[in-house]
Amino acid sequence: MAANGPRSSLRGALCRQLLLTLVVFSFACEACKKVIFHIPSKLEADKVVGRVNLKECLGSADRIQSSDPDFRVLEDGSVYTAHAVVLSDEKRSFTIWLSDSKKQTQKEIPVLLEHQKKVLRKRHTKETVLRRSKRRWAPIPCSMLENSLGPFPLLLQQVQSDAEQNYTLFYSISGRGVDQEPLNLFFIERKTGELYCRKPVDREEYDVFDLIAHASTADGYSAELPLPLSIRVEDDNDNRPIFTEEIYNFEVPESSKIGTTVGVVCATDRDEPDTMHTRLRYSILEQTPGSPGIFSVHAGTGVIVTVSRFLDREVVGKYSLKMKVQDMDGQTFGLMSTATCIITVKDSNDNLPTFSKNAYETSVEENLFNVEILRIPVEDKDLINTTSWRANFTILNGNENGHFSISTDKETNEGVLYVVKPLNYEENRQVVLEIGVGNEAPFTGDVTGIITNMNRAFVTVHVKNQDEGPECIPAVQYVQIKENSPVGSKIKVYKAYDPETRSSSGLRYKLLYDPKGWITINEFSGSLETSKILDREAATPRNALYNVTVLAIDQDGRSCTGTLVVKIKDENDNPPEISQSYLVICKPKMEYVDITAVDPDEPIHGAPFDFSLANASPEITRLWTLVKFNDTAARLSYRKNAKSQDYFIPITVKDRGNQSTTKTLTVNLCDCTHPDQCHTFPPHRAILGKWAILAILLGIALLFFILLTVVCGFVSARNKKSFPEDLAQQNLIISNTEAPGDDKVCSASGFTTDTVNNSSQGFCGTMGSEVKNGRQETIEMVKGGNQTLELCQGAGHRHTLDSRRGGTMERDHSEWYSFTQPRLGEKLHLCNQDEDHMPSQDYVLTYNYEGRGYPAGSVGCCSEKQEEDGLDFLNNLETKFTALAETCTKK
Repeated sequence: MAANGPRSSLRGALCRQLLLTLVVFSFACEACKKVIFHIPSKLEADKVVGRVNLKECLGSADRIQSSDPDFRVLEDGSVYTAHAVVLSDEKRSFTIWLSDSKKQTQKEIPVLLEHQKKVLRKRHTKETVLRRSKRRWAPIPCSMLENSLGPFPLLLQQVQSDAEQNYTLFYSISGRGVDQEPLNLFFIERKTGELYCRKPVDREEYDVFDLIAHASTADGYSAELPLPLSIRVEDDNDNRPIFTEEIYNFEVPESSKIGTTVGVVCATDRDEPDTMHTRLRYSILEQTPGSPGIFSVHAGTGVIVTVSRFLDREVVGKYSLKMKVQDMDGQTFGLMSTATCIITVKDSNDNLPTFSKNAYETSVEENLFNVEILRIPVEDKDLINTTSWRANFTILNGNENGHFSISTDKETNEGVLYVVKPLNYEENRQVVLEIGVGNEAPFTGDVTGIITNMNRAFVTVHVKNQDEGPECIPAVQYVQIKENSPVGSKIKVYKAYDPETRSSSGLRYKLLYDPKGWITINEFSGSLETSKILDREAATPRNALYNVTVLAIDQDGRSCTGTLVVKIKDENDNPPEISQSYLVICKPKMEYVDITAVDPDEPIHGAPFDFSLANASPEITRLWTLVKFNDTAARLSYRKNAKSQDYFIPITVKDRGNQSTTKTLTVNLCDCTHPDQCHTFPPHRAILGKWAILAILLGIALLFFILLTVVCGFVSARNKKSFPEDLAQQNLIISNTEAPGDDKVCSASGFTTDTVNNSSQGFCGTMGSEVKNGRQETIEMVKGGNQTLELCQGAGHRHTLDSRRGGTMERDHSEWYSFTQPRLGEKLHLCNQDEDHMPSQDYVLTYNYEGRGYPAGSVGCCSEKQEEDGLDFLNNLETKFTALAETCTKK
């Protein structure tokens, strides 16, 4: 056993590893029944040693391991050699470890290997010669009949092994039907190898059983490899075919052609496919209603088709078929089942709508439109509210002028006839219409008999007369006149007519629209004449037709309007014009410049143009050349010796009718790369229009009038009485006294006046206070901004503005008074308002009554006393008030 030394070491290592695993998982190890195998002294690799019943030891084992690496154990307990094994000793042992990690359990099975002892069977006395036989341990085809009647147990076959010559063998089987569901269906005689079935089998549940046969000795040695056995269950026709649905529902259009597919019925059979047991045959057992036969079914596919063209929904709307399916290809002994098929006939347009009568009459007044005049009923046998039932009306004849239209009422299916264009009694007193009717859906019935008298009807429309106004017929009239025709040139006579009499008498005419006022019309005759010279180029838009609207009125005030289109025939009355006035040529980059001209006349009087230098100076002729470029342009180029400066070049352009014009162009020849770099600008020539000149003259006249008024006023003032010397002093005294004063207001001009604008406005100064209506008020002068003289509001009393000198009333300056009073009143009214034109309270200061007035009286500018000592405060004023102080102190 020296050869077993390394193997013993390997087994020891495996034992240690397994023990370590057992320690980690805390498995409880228990020993199962010892197993002994008898084997030859030499075994090849992958040779079956025997089989161990693992389930008996630990059925829940999830890990199987051998302690000897020369042997491996399968999940079914079969023990195989991993390598070639030689038994030098009579015995050899190893252990099979079984472990369950979930339950943390471990068990072991001791295995002992011993030398095989041959057991010779007694040979029969008559058997004198040994014969070579065929190996019997091989798969044998086997089958059994489904639903077999027995007797049971039913012998299926016998399994034998050639190893019986050397060993005493015992047979066993495993697989579905033995140790798997269905359990214990099959068993084998342990000694003879006869295989039996215990009960009938349903093929639809189990069609084949795959078994494994084993041959082993009494000590567990497997003399043969596991033998697979397949037992096929032969089908029996024990299942009838069944339709996929109990009731089928199909639809088919009426008037369908023969052979139209209605639907397909289908059945299934659980028996074995591709046999007579599943070969199905379809047929129709019964049709309701029965006569005539409308449908047939294909026996093999179950497709139902029509075999008659008598499908009419209006006669029969639904059919019921009793369908049969039978296996065994429809033979009488085959199994069968039935189902119901409901076929609904769908409506199709096999019935045309019909009129209730062939002729209708109605009436309508002339000139009416968009009015309903007639409803036409129809009948249709097709299904209501379908496209096969809805009528579609058409006017076949009589509506060539488009006066009528017809539509369908969706609710009643009637044809509604309308007048959409006014009728004229004088033109046509009666209209006969031919109306046709069909359906929205195409007709599917018999072609013969489609067009009958019931598919069309005639409608007679009587037109009623009305007393109408004049008619402007045609609505648009055309006329042509030459341009520049003299005023009063007759164009044509515009005529409107009375539709009743077809006469123009009694009608009056008037122009409603004449954009340029070029046309006049005679009120009674309708004669049209020019009122101005017609200019085709002045028409808007240019070159378009000139439209004039004419109104015709009868004696009852009824009217019509028409359009007169005047085409103005062009004359060559406009010369071509050069569009440029100022040109820049960059020298030497630009060698020329193009000059273009336009002619407002029609092309027949326009291009090609003829360009030339007109009466140019010798210098211009020497330095510049003009060459025609195309029909409307010429190219102006300079010579190399031309200097950079402005040139004034006269150019004449002439059209094909010899109309010409000359224009002097300013050409700036400068050294630049782009025209924008030249800073010389074209001369601007301001041309004043007639209205601008008139405005200038009126301005000059107004200026002279103002100067004359000022001079006259100054001279008049010098010739009249001069102002008192002390008036200037009185006007500029600041009064802030609070004592009652006199009830007068002194003006800046030294005059007195009554209340201004009924607002009690006065001039700046001091107004004496007095007691009136139980209160005393004082008005004080307020100085605001840079003004030296302020206008103030009165205190709500009625004051007078008088000139006071020496206590006497004077009215010496009546002229000056009448001149200045309205102007000063306006200024005072503005002074009494703020920016929002509301009464201002900044200028009038109201004081409460504080007792009797001061004996000295008021010190205002209108005081009767001239106290020079009261002007000492002027010495302390700022520089800007010096001029004011000098004026106030002047005697």
